[in-house]
Order: sequence, then C-alpha cells, then structure tokens
Amino acid sequence: MPDKINLDKIRNIGIIAHIDAGKTTVTERILFFTGKTHKIGEVHEGLAVMDWMDQERERGITITSAATTCFWKSDENPELHRINIIDTPGHVDFTAEVERSLRVLDGAVVIFDGKMGVEPQSETVWRQADKYNVPRMCFINKINALGGDFNMSYNSIRERLNPNSYAIFLPIGESNEHKGIVDLVKNKAYIYSDADPASLENTLQEIEIPENLKKKAGQARLELIEKVVEFDDSLMEKYLDGKELNTAEIILALRKATLSGVFFPVFVADGRSVSVTKILDYIVDLLPSPLDVPQVIGMDPKDEGVEIIRKADESEPFTALAFKIATDPFVGTLTFFRVYAGKVSAGSYVFNASKNKKERLGRIVLMHANHREEIKEISVGEIGAAVGLKDTTTGDTLCSMEKPVILETINFPDPVISVAIEPKTKPDQEKMGVALQKLAQEDPTFQISTNHETNQTIIAGMGELHLEILVDRMKREFHVEANVSAPQVAYKETIESHSQAEGKYIRQTGGHGQYGHVLLKIEPLVRGAGFEFVNAIKGGIIPQEFIPAVQKGVKEALQKGVIAGYPLVDVRVELYDGSYHDVDSSELAFQIAGSMAVQEAVKKASPILLEPIMKIEATTPDNYFGDVMGDLSSKRGQIEETSERGPVKAIDAKVPLAEMFGYSTSLRSMTQGRGNYSMEFDHYAPVPKNITQNIIEGKSK
Repeated sequence: MPDKINLDKIRNIGIIAHIDAGKTTVTERILFFTGKTHKIGEVHEGLAVMDWMDQERERGITITSAATTCFWKSDENPELHRINIIDTPGHVDFTAEVERSLRVLDGAVVIFDGKMGVEPQSETVWRQADKYNVPRMCFINKINALGGDFNMSYNSIRERLNPNSYAIFLPIGESNEHKGIVDLVKNKAYIYSDADPASLENTLQEIEIPENLKKKAGQARLELIEKVVEFDDSLMEKYLDGKELNTAEIILALRKATLSGVFFPVFVADGRSVSVTKILDYIVDLLPSPLDVPQVIGMDPKDEGVEIIRKADESEPFTALAFKIATDPFVGTLTFFRVYAGKVSAGSYVFNASKNKKERLGRIVLMHANHREEIKEISVGEIGAAVGLKDTTTGDTLCSMEKPVILETINFPDPVISVAIEPKTKPDQEKMGVALQKLAQEDPTFQISTNHETNQTIIAGMGELHLEILVDRMKREFHVEANVSAPQVAYKETIESHSQAEGKYIRQTGGHGQYGHVLLKIEPLVRGAGFEFVNAIKGGIIPQEFIPAVQKGVKEALQKGVIAGYPLVDVRVELYDGSYHDVDSSELAFQIAGSMAVQEAVKKASPILLEPIMKIEATTPDNYFGDVMGDLSSKRGQIEETSERGPVKAIDAKVPLAEMFGYSTSLRSMTQGRGNYSMEFDHYAPVPKNITQNIIEGKSK
C-alpha cells in the first residue's frame, strides 16, 4: 500500500444502479485496470471479486455492499489518487445496503443499462442520492449489447431523473457496431485497438472525430460548455468575450458544476472495456474529495439543541459513523465505519455517543471484498472496519471520549413482508435464536418478533428474495435447518376519525389493591407520521411518575392492533384526565388502564386496515402487452403509464403486495419467458372492505 495520501487525493465513491445494469462488472474492470487484481472476475461465471458470498455467485447478483480500496494515476492524472469504492446491490429488496452506503460516501457513479435506460431501481437509488446530496456522474453501460441505444438512454436520464444531465462522451457506433468514444471535453475520439472491446490486450487509439459525428459532437460540446461556465464567473466572462477555453479550464468548470449537486455529467461506453480507464480519470477529476463536501454537523450529546461542527482534518477530535455490521466467520463481528474527522489507532478506546458506552477498537482493517488488510491507524476521509466492538450498531456515532458528538443516524424503511419460521430439530432451536439475532444486527430492515398466540417466531423483511437469502444464510453460515411458512403481507391498522374513551382498572385482592384511571383522546395523523403521545395532564390529577406507564400501556395496545392484530400506526393519543388512589395506584395499574382506554377509543374511531402498495414496472414484448396489462388490472392494479423501453414495452402500475406473490412465475408463463418485472414499496393504502373481512376471518382461523 502506498504512503499516506493527502485528503484532496482521496475519493470515496459508490457504484449504484438498477439490477443487471453492470455495476459489479464495471467495478471488476476498475480493480483490474488499477492493478488491484490481475484477472478480471466475471459475474456470470461466479468469479467476481466483489460478489464474494456464495449466494451472490450462484445467483449472479449483488446482495451485500462490498468495500474495496484501489489507487489510480495516468498520463492525464499523474498524481496518485486513492479511490475507496463501495459496490452496492441493485435489487430493491436490499435497498438498505444502498441507503447506508450513500450516507457515508462523498460521490457516486450511477450506472444505466444502455438498452433499457432509466429503470425503476435507477429512480430509487437516484432519490436516495438526492436525499444525502451526493454529487454523481452517470454512466450508460452495455452500449455494445444488442439493442444498445444511447439517445433513448440519455433522454430517459434527462426526462425521468434530472434535465441538468449533459453528455461528456458520445459513442462511436452502438450495439455490435460499437468501436469507441468521443470525448467532448478534450474534443477527441478514441477507438479500441482490438475488435473485441472486452479483450484485455485492448488499448485506446486517438483518432479524428468521425465525419458522421462531427456535427453532433460540436453541438453537444457547445451545449456542455455553455452550461458549465455558469458555475465559474471568470470562465463565464472569458467565454462571453469569445475566447476559447482550454481543456483544463473546462474540467475545472465541470468539477465545480458536478460538486454543486445540481449538474450531472453523462458518460457512455462498454463497461467491460479499456474505456473504464477514461471513466477513472473523470472520477478523479470530477467527484469530490473529503475536503469538498460540507463540514459534518452533529449534536452535543449533553444538549441536543447545540450543534457541533467537525472539519475534515486530522487535528480535529476523532469522529466516525458506523454504517454497516457484518459477521465474519474468522474474526467475528466487523463494524464498518467512515471517519469524518481526526484519527484513531488500533487498540485505543472510543466513545459510542449514540449508546453512551465506551468501546475498545481491538483491530482496524481495510476491506477488499471479504479479504482484510490490518492497519495500525485510520484517519479522516477513510473507510475501514473495526474488530471487537460489542455494543455498536448501524447508525451509531464513534468519537473521542473527551469531545463527544452525535451525528445524524441512518433511517431505514419498515419491512413489508413476513414469514413464520421454526427450527426443524430441537438442537436447531437455540442455534436459530443466535443466528437470527446476528442477522438482525447486520440488517436494519430485517426484524424478528414472536406471535404470542401461536408462539411462532416471525421474521419480516423487504421482499421474498430478501427473506429467502436470509434463511439460506442461516442454513449455510450458522448450520440451522428451518421450516418456513408461506409469505404474509405486513398489514397495518389506523383510524379515520376522532374519539375518546375511559380506562379504569380496579382490583382489590387483600392488602394493597390496584387502581388506575385515565381518559384519552385519539385522532388520526397523516400517513407515515407514526405515533404521537401527548401528556395534557394539569394540576397533578395523575402523578407524573405514572405518565410513562400510561404511555407504555398505550404503545403495547397499539402494537397488537384492534381489527386483526396488526400494529396500529399514524395516531395521536392525548392523555387529558384521570384519577389516582394514594395507596392503591401503581405503574402496572396505569399501564393496564392506558391499554384498556386506547383499545376502546380505537374501536369508536372508525378503524381500518392498511396494506402495502407496490410500484411495479413490467416489461414485455409487444405481442404479450395486452395480456400483461389485463393481468395487472385483475390484481387490483392501477395502470399509471405505458412506454417503449428499447425493444420492449414497459407498464408502470401500482399493485397491492398481497396480489403479487408468485408473479414472476405467472409473468414468465404469460410471455413465454420473455417478460420481466421489478417491484418496490411505494405506500400504504386502505384495504377494500370486502377484502378486510377476508383478512380478519383468515386471522381468526
């Protein structure tokens, strides 16, 4: 590993995209051309370095985000740069991996399939990057594939994601005619020396811009320059004076534009080829270093109203965010963290400000997929993993003991699907509990609960594939065999009107009795608002020490629901009156009274059932279009839009999750194996009354 690299020469980037856009393949090429690997691992052969889990290699998909570090310098960029890369999953079931990666990265490369353009998960990862203000560059990949279409893909980025996306490269030929690229910044063209773009013997030869592309390239270059000079006043002045801008000036303006987070450069190539080296140059030129991103702002743990700013500087107090927990069979629990300020040595103590606990950093390692490189110290701008942290979980802040700070945590979506799971044998019983806890520690979107009526263990996640992979991991990594029930929808309950109710719990059982008496008001909140408890008790009608018990009773009752036993959400509960007994009142009595009152209030407040509605995009050849449309409509689906997507037709629809189980099989049979679809959670909506009745009856059986 090279000597210490200055902060301005570090790039922390993520590779994000829809499934099958080619993220892992591009990352493998980057590792090869930066000298990190000496052989390119192909995803379809199950040999990709970044897809190291058995399930990833078998399925040819990325399941967990993998981190690696490589170094780059070229004739264009002679100074050595360090690039920390996180390759993320594209399947929506593993969206938490993208969420947590984007929270700690400075820049991103968004990859698009050149024959499909913007796909549903492309939009999801784009919105996630918007949420964290991550500057990004777009890469239209697979332009050499059959059906590769630059104009369609480029226009879909501008229309569906952001109109401030401008081409930097144009392809020389598409589909099997693809020969190279035109670089609009340098105003030069490059073609592959070898007929096969994937050949490792390939080099790029500089040529004149082909005659048939000169007009298009000239126009696109003019549009690009006119846009980027808006981000640099001195260059704008020079440009308006009619002076020619040199390449270095254009790159400077382009960097400022990209770092602003409102301009997105678009590249195109065959991601399997030597053209990736050009992309590496632009990653270094355009994406931010830790010095280019806003200073990190945290809160004082002792006073949440006080903001604390940490600069990206080694001399600042150590500040880091834990963004991922992984179980390693050789070293135990690995805690991935990003250092925002200061530095820390292996073996030293740090403070977990989120948990208010002291932790010892036993060892610090740099990760290259599943390989570890032990280091003595890690400093600002770097991403590493710690061995030996006991209480740290995803989203916790690690900092210096003397100057604590709490950084903004990472929020994850709620699970939408659940299954009951039980061990096959008695010895598996105890092992299953340990395995589930470890998997839940790793994955914040994986939740475990117990159905007290049936005594079954219920696991919940983001989709069928998500739970299937977790059960498979339990079997392989923890050697636990389990039986799994059919998937169940994660319904929720809510109310549609206001009401109020009284809860009075009185028991006389010799000696001290039990007395708790409360009056509650309940009202609906907007969808997604959660639960709000308001203490409106005045004058000590109920002593202050019993208020938390009332709130606890209310929360427990809401968790069990009223209609069909599903959690009740989006409600405000106000405790406004009640009474107590000097001797007999207790926390338990008020807890039970609170639970009784809220159950009664919910029954009078027009309770309804909510179901998850999924955003579906189904793609199908034209001759099956009508059948697929009709089938989605029959599933209570709302068709929102239909469009041409390269060689196929795309149908955008919103469909209840309950209707989508087994859809991949029915779509394949309907389209003779040529249809495809993607699905992600969109929102919760009321269940129709006739279906609500069926669900209630099904729960009561």
